[in-house]
Amino acid sequence: MSSSEAGVEVFDVNGSTESPLRGCVLVIVGDAGRRGRFEANLDFLGVEVRLADATTWRRVADDAGMPLLAALVSDCMPLQDVLSGLQAWNPNLPVVLAGDRPDGMEESVARQILGSVSWPLRYGEIADTLQRARQIAANGGMRATGRSTELFRALVGRSSCIQRIRALIEQVAVREATVLILGETGTGKEVVARGIHNCSPRRGRPFVAVNCGAIPADLLESELFGHEKGAFTGAISTRQGRFEMAQGGTLFLDEIGDMPLPMQVKLLRVLQERSFERVGSNRTITTDVRIIAATHRKLEEAIAEGRFREDLYYRLNVFPLEVPPLRERIGDLPLLVGELAARMEAAQGASAVRISAQAMKVLQRYPWPGNIRELANLIERLGIMYPGGVVEVRDLPEKFRDGVAVEEADTQEMGAVPFMPVAVRELPAEGLDLKEYLSDLEVRLIRQALDDSGGVVAHAAKLLGMRRTTLVEKMRKFGIGREDEVTEA
Repeated sequence: MSSSEAGVEVFDVNGSTESPLRGCVLVIVGDAGRRGRFEANLDFLGVEVRLADATTWRRVADDAGMPLLAALVSDCMPLQDVLSGLQAWNPNLPVVLAGDRPDGMEESVARQILGSVSWPLRYGEIADTLQRARQIAANGGMRATGRSTELFRALVGRSSCIQRIRALIEQVAVREATVLILGETGTGKEVVARGIHNCSPRRGRPFVAVNCGAIPADLLESELFGHEKGAFTGAISTRQGRFEMAQGGTLFLDEIGDMPLPMQVKLLRVLQERSFERVGSNRTITTDVRIIAATHRKLEEAIAEGRFREDLYYRLNVFPLEVPPLRERIGDLPLLVGELAARMEAAQGASAVRISAQAMKVLQRYPWPGNIRELANLIERLGIMYPGGVVEVRDLPEKFRDGVAVEEADTQEMGAVPFMPVAVRELPAEGLDLKEYLSDLEVRLIRQALDDSGGVVAHAAKLLGMRRTTLVEKMRKFGIGREDEVTEA
């Protein structure tokens, strides 16, 4: 895969460098039929595989003949024994689960799992996961990477800006510095804050979030510092505040730019002295929390307008971290769509909705003012309307296809194929190149079958009356690639 139309990067699982990291994937699957389908899926992506089951994987791994980049495990009984065996054999090897993640895993085993992918495999999901495995191998393996693999699961994407965010999180997480996260509404600032906490030495302690803009000014002090019984009307009992709840952990102050000025003064005192008093009490409580703040506002402008304290700004702005809007990382959209659909499927138990290649290109032209939150809302809406279906351009809400003619968008995928009639009734007087004609016709029908089947190669093969492996070979021959997903069984 090279690049898509409209200049959006399409991932090459073999890497984009001149000397890609060589290696293979160990596929451990119990059912022989499914094992073959895994091989065909990964072979379609140009990935070398070594096949094994729950009893033969150790011998296959020892005889692999090249470094192992990851182990892909599915349909093995007992699964826990296989995972424990992999951990004992090589704790540095990333493990990817295809299917449900088992409960009750030991921490050492759970740390080795890079992530889970759905079955049947989807192109963006498996390609991104294999790229993570390659990055981990290049950086010395799972032990060298440590808990940074959690960032790959939370911060989906392979764009340069999101990779930079991951690197900055890893750098600052091990320090106690206060972090100020900047970015538009809906970009995932809380996800970044949780990533910092989960990669920090405080990860075993609470992560407590409070939205400073959503709590009335007269209740915010009590919310942060707690109150004693009878401190004000309605205080019928003593209550801990968020600072006490987060003791030893991380306190995330979201939308700090909306905090009232009187509370800014009190927060500044806590940051300076590391102590506070509950409302209605004179007993000083010492606090040990890490502060991470976030805002979508321009705090420099708020300072100039007298709405934010300059001294508090410099206390918070020790390590600024700006989260890019979705429009600046639009190449990550297919991966984000796949991840959001998979999460919705796991949470609701319904079949995930899929987006056709043409509809995806239309979505990549949309500016996304609401960022990832707006995208999540769209995926949930489409999942309700088209459960388990394939969303085409005409199915998208009107604002997403504003200015895009449905007919034009639906035929863009066919633009590179010259029009050919379905059949020639008689030989033209000037003759024709039969080989070229048949090749063009074959390409056209293969593309139509893929579109009609939503990109599922196995279904397209049935429409064309051929074996799936034969269709895969023809797709390679003609350079036909599907960006939305890999072959399914």
